[in-house]
Amino acid sequence: MTILRRLVIASLLCSPFALSAQVKPGELDQAIRQMDAASARFKSAEADFQWDFYELVVKETTTQHGNIYFKKSGSDLEMGAKILPPAAKFLSYKSGKVALFDPNTKELKVLSAGQNKAQWESFLTLGFGGTGTELTKAWTVTDLGSETISNGSTTVQTRKLDLVAKDANVRNMFSHIVIWVDTNRDISLKQQFFTPSGDYRTATYTNIRYNESINTKPYQYKK
Repeated sequence: MTILRRLVIASLLCSPFALSAQVKPGELDQAIRQMDAASARFKSAEADFQWDFYELVVKETTTQHGNIYFKKSGSDLEMGAKILPPAAKFLSYKSGKVALFDPNTKELKVLSAGQNKAQWESFLTLGFGGTGTELTKAWTVTDLGSETISNGSTTVQTRKLDLVAKDANVRNMFSHIVIWVDTNRDISLKQQFFTPSGDYRTATYTNIRYNESINTKPYQYKK
């Protein structure tokens, strides 16, 4: 699970909400069906991000900014992220391998998912192209209602879902995860990962470009 932890921490993923609605019976099932339908239409997404890491012991928050993209072709998933200076990093996932490159030290780490490929991708696709049906297979999902949050220049109505992993090893890493999903596009605008130790990580995605052509050159690195 150490490799998976590195992947999740590297790829994580706070926008104030404008509206919180009471949950009505059947709305979770409807959201799952919407995600299933939207997953079939999902080809790519690119966004600006802010990642906030709060450590309870020191009571400090570390913030990173950058850009990220997801591309899906059939069952193949590709992801790339560029973290901006001062802590510049390049992160990529393709063909079951994750690579993390530090341009300051020229250090490149490549990790292979191996038999954990499905588990890795279940984290990467939390609200980014994964189906609602797959979500309910891996997580116990609680509907927390709808919230309208900012996408930068516009507001988007999202479904706020609380996730508890069915895998005990994953629960040892994260007690629960909250995602804010635009179920019409199968895109997360916000994610929060809570650890048993009291730390938490928040990822906010804005200026999302959905199913548009992506220029992957800015995400490429040279040793």
